[in-house]
Amino acid sequence: MSDLTLVLLAAGSSNRFDMGVKKQWLRIDYKPLWQFVADSFNQTQRFSQIIIVSSSDDIAFMQNYTDYTLVEGGNTRQQSLKNALKFVESSYVLVSDVARACISETLFQRIIDEKSNYDCIVPYLKVTDTVVYENATIDREKVKRIQTPQLSKTTVLKSALQTTEEFTDESSAIVANGGSRGYVLGDEDAHKITFVHDLNKLPCLQAPSNDIFSGNGFDVHAFDDKGEMYLGGLKIDVDYGFKAHSDGDVALHALIDALLGAAGMGDIGMLFPDNDDTYKGIDSKELLARVVEKLYNYGFIIVNTDITIAAQKPRLSLYKDAMRRVIADILRIDKARVNVKATTTEKLGFIGRKEGVGVIANANLKYFNWKMIG
Repeated sequence: MSDLTLVLLAAGSSNRFDMGVKKQWLRIDYKPLWQFVADSFNQTQRFSQIIIVSSSDDIAFMQNYTDYTLVEGGNTRQQSLKNALKFVESSYVLVSDVARACISETLFQRIIDEKSNYDCIVPYLKVTDTVVYENATIDREKVKRIQTPQLSKTTVLKSALQTTEEFTDESSAIVANGGSRGYVLGDEDAHKITFVHDLNKLPCLQAPSNDIFSGNGFDVHAFDDKGEMYLGGLKIDVDYGFKAHSDGDVALHALIDALLGAAGMGDIGMLFPDNDDTYKGIDSKELLARVVEKLYNYGFIIVNTDITIAAQKPRLSLYKDAMRRVIADILRIDKARVNVKATTTEKLGFIGRKEGVGVIANANLKYFNWKMIG
């Protein structure tokens, strides 16, 4: 059995990436970046365990993709690593950032070959430019640019992190705690994705798949003679509303389910349970906006949507175009990509008896093509 565990850190918020999508969710063909990196490591070395540290918001969705161990991260890189180390039982642990996506087998082997010689092995790059610190020129031969992955003795790393002092990498914590650090030559291709332009420096990453993902949603709500009616993001000028936990906007609820279905993210009840008072009376446009934000964060683009509202009453012909504008604005797409249809059931069933409204929605998504940027 392997004496080495892999820990991949992917809990960052990508604030500096500034692309609307979390970098860990950029698609490499059909895989999100975090899965691509984990699978690449897994093909290089047999690990006793692979642990991926992520934000609490992402873990539920990540479980749809992998059987790797998923651990909730902390507020800092160091706290995220400490959370992961609670699950590490092997003698050695290899820690890397998911944003450092192109780790060659040659670099990996250089690190492995030195694992028994030091408490921590780190790859580094030489500095070729002149270095000035506080107006003093430094001997660049003594300067090293430190990379990940870094391989550490597990007990040594756990001990080194029992401190409130924050370190930017594992080796610095180990050295500060009296441990030893060994160096191996790094790799320019093992560049870390921090800003958008960094993507151009990573030759191992291929463009995302061109697949289209379709989803459908269906919802019904009965009428209530109390309250106001909201449908398709608009207030409808009638003297009755819907029986519902939220504002009852059955069209937006069906659309939410269509979007979640296309992304494989479950359904509206999983994200916004109707027994949670947080969502009591909430504006369904807010719920839709939250789902759209998740979709874009997870690397999806909304292609189009088609919504059919079945209602014997109220009459909706004067509202359809305004609904399209409201929905398009929330989805961040052109109005031409939003279609809203209204029909009756020819007086058949509960809709025909004017007891409520039913809606069917369809939506299509595709992956964000980061290759088209820059």
